This record gives sequence, structure tokens and C-alpha cells, in this order.
Amino acid sequence: MEDRRVKEQDINIVEAIRRHPLFQQYYKRLEQAEKDRRFCCHQMNHLLDVARIAYIQNLEEGLRFPKKMIYAAAILHDIGKARQYEEGIPHEIASAEIAEEILKDISLGKHKEFSDKNIFSEEEQQEILGAIRSHRIYREDMNSFEKLLYISDKKSRQCFACSAEQECNWSLDKKNMEIDL
Repeated sequence: MEDRRVKEQDINIVEAIRRHPLFQQYYKRLEQAEKDRRFCCHQMNHLLDVARIAYIQNLEEGLRFPKKMIYAAAILHDIGKARQYEEGIPHEIASAEIAEEILKDISLGKHKEFSDKNIFSEEEQQEILGAIRSHRIYREDMNSFEKLLYISDKKSRQCFACSAEQECNWSLDKKNMEIDL
């Protein structure tokens, strides 16, 4: 019974992120900015694909990261993309700034659905923010959580089936041109 309660709480935590007013504000701006975009978009399908791929990899590799951390990082990793379009701020930086405020609100019980403190510990928040900041460029010194988000983000792209692939300015080595198990 305890396991089921924990899983339900994890889902509620991710839903609390999605419902957070700041997330909603930036998500709407992102939808508007990408409404006519032919290339990869950064809406919920992509965010959840990243989360699911990361969670599967987490299980397969025995990494033991909590599901709530994986989903939180995935849901938040591109939320600053609208600021990149509007202000030229790299979206990994903007996303981390927005995510930090959302995670603090939720973790401190400021969200109406959570009265308990420390939904995400300070260490978990820092790991999530580090992964968000690191999700665009691979580094040799990445920690396991950063690598998990980076790889899952790349695997989520279906360049091999994209009608705009030929027009995309991503280099061939960045494109996901085959199904990777």
C-alpha cells in the first residue's frame, strides 16, 4: 500500500508543476511562439517523451533516481524556450531560472495541493536544475542525472521521420536518424 501512495504522490507533484501559474504562463508563451513552427517543438508531447525515455533508461541502467525527479526535470527542461525566442536568452538558462522558482514554491508547501515541506530536497532541486542547465551540450564531466536528461532529450527527437529534416540546421551528428533501443 505504501508504494502505491508514493507513486500517486509523485504524479501529483508533476501535476503541481504543470499547474503552477509560472509554468502555465511560460507554456502558453511557448505554444504561441511555436504555433507555426515546422521544426521540433517543445510542447507536452516532447516533454513527456523525454520523461518516459529517461525513466525507462533509469530502470534499465539501475540508476535509482526517483521518478518525481526525472519527470520534474523533463517537464521543466524546455520551459524557458519562449524567453529564448523573445529575448535571446539560451533556453537552458531561462528554463533553470523558471524551474528554480517553481521547485521552491512546490517544495516549501506554497502550492495548495501540498502542505508537507520538502517535496524536493535542496539536493534534489540542485540536481534537477543542473540537469536542466546541462541538457543541450554534452560534457565529459556530466553527472549521471545530467547525462540521463541529455541523452533522453536527444533520443526523443524523431529526425528520421520528420518532414522538415532536410531543412533543419542541426548537424547530422546531432540528428536522431534511427530508432535507438
